[in-house]
Amino acid sequence: MPRSVSENAAKAKLRADELVLCLSVNQMRTPNVAMAAHACGFDALFVDMEHNPTDLETMAGICVAALGLGVTPIVRVNSHAGHQICRVLDAGAQGIMIPHINTAEQARQVVEACLFPPLGHRSVGGPLPVIGYRALPQAEINTLVNRETLLMAMIETPEGVANADAIAAVDGIDVLHIGSADLAAEMGLAGQYKHPRLREAYDTVHRAAKAHGKAMGIGGVRNDPEYQAELLKLGVRYLTCGSDLGYVLKGGAADVAAIRAMPL
Repeated sequence: MPRSVSENAAKAKLRADELVLCLSVNQMRTPNVAMAAHACGFDALFVDMEHNPTDLETMAGICVAALGLGVTPIVRVNSHAGHQICRVLDAGAQGIMIPHINTAEQARQVVEACLFPPLGHRSVGGPLPVIGYRALPQAEINTLVNRETLLMAMIETPEGVANADAIAAVDGIDVLHIGSADLAAEMGLAGQYKHPRLREAYDTVHRAAKAHGKAMGIGGVRNDPEYQAELLKLGVRYLTCGSDLGYVLKGGAADVAAIRAMPL
């Protein structure tokens, strides 16, 4: 089976305790963004279906393009609804980022929706792009897809932090991923990513992930290499570096400023 189709490259790196760098796809709507992510050296991209109007068909095109390049396509869904998550997986996602996981029970419900029996109760929907539409015995498909599907529980509230150990203990959850923007806002610390209380939350989640052999991820901390280096030393192995829109705005603003400063 070709690595670029069946194996989840990001999940393999996390299993080996290696760093996974991810691009947030916020505004780009064509499969070209997968090629751009590959050209930049990202291990993964995540299509954000929580905070923008990207539709299922657009998401599918981006995911399938990423599969062919060995870039792991992840989708951040907008709810815990199992029937919606299954459509995303059927369309080509190799990973699911589930927002606002506050309890172990919520994490278990997500696992049941995302994984085939015997690990979960995902419905069998026919040929899948993540295995290149190969005609394989269903039992083999179930085993292969279960093994290579990456499930990321987003910790975005103080309740989620308090329950991090129980969430990390749920079989099938691979990553505890802190959504720094939401967590900081919920703690009354909007935008204060270096605040000691937020750093304490990072430490708590890291201890929980490590205790149960899970990876830790962080999003929202951008444009601060010194602090990102600290987080990697803490044990973060999945890092959302930035978004397509953020990179365009940063590069465009710098170029405009430089040109406007030139003498006429």
